[in-house]
Amino acid sequence: MKTLGGARDAGGLWCARGGTGDELMVLLHGIGANATVWEPLIAHLESQGRYRWLAPDLRGHGRSVMEGSFDFAQHARDVAGLLHGETPARVTILGHSFGGVIAAHLASGRFAFTPSRIVTHSVKLEWTESEIAKFHEIAAKPARTFATRAEAVERYLKGAGLFVLLDGESPLVDAGIIPEGTGFKVALDPRVFSAIGADLPAAFAAVKVPLRMGAGSKDPMVGHSAMQKYRTDAQIFEGLGHNPHWEAPATIYRYATQDA
Repeated sequence: MKTLGGARDAGGLWCARGGTGDELMVLLHGIGANATVWEPLIAHLESQGRYRWLAPDLRGHGRSVMEGSFDFAQHARDVAGLLHGETPARVTILGHSFGGVIAAHLASGRFAFTPSRIVTHSVKLEWTESEIAKFHEIAAKPARTFATRAEAVERYLKGAGLFVLLDGESPLVDAGIIPEGTGFKVALDPRVFSAIGADLPAAFAAVKVPLRMGAGSKDPMVGHSAMQKYRTDAQIFEGLGHNPHWEAPATIYRYATQDA
């Protein structure tokens, strides 16, 4: 797989674009990751010739701006800004985990752009008070500097859910690491974790466009019963974990394009 090429927009969001076709699929990654996690799925999108695609590094992640508000509304505004000039009826938002919650906010009609449909997978829908408190504690601490690049790479891959899926020597890890003095940091502003604990029932109840939900059967963060509270037809991807778009991109391609 090649490393995605992209650039920052006027708002400081790094974004890669490609593909052909009248329809656009917007790929929103999970917390701690960046646009490179979509590389396997992008290959499927481009092979079909039906979709253009757009894949940003969300604010506070990877190559994007590391400042400002990090709540879901700001992320939704950021993504809406990337879609200026697009025809809403031809845009699908595909959101993984944290990105799926951003997709729900975009689908509320409260922002400058409302897509025709949203497809989410691996969204953790149930949070305990202790889990929320833990992540808010992380958000309040400065980013850690690691003495070696290997240590920073390991931390990045674990945070992105790719530790056993991506070789630490791959050039695809470069977007997740930044030099810091004589050491290295993960390219992630800890303040992004401050969004965790937001009212998910309200976010998904406000969705005004068709919604699909799914998760891997081996995903420890998402259960079928939790998804069924929102969508009775929620799908389970047998044998897959929290990152099915990386593990089985053809499965997620079929899921994301079904009935489109």
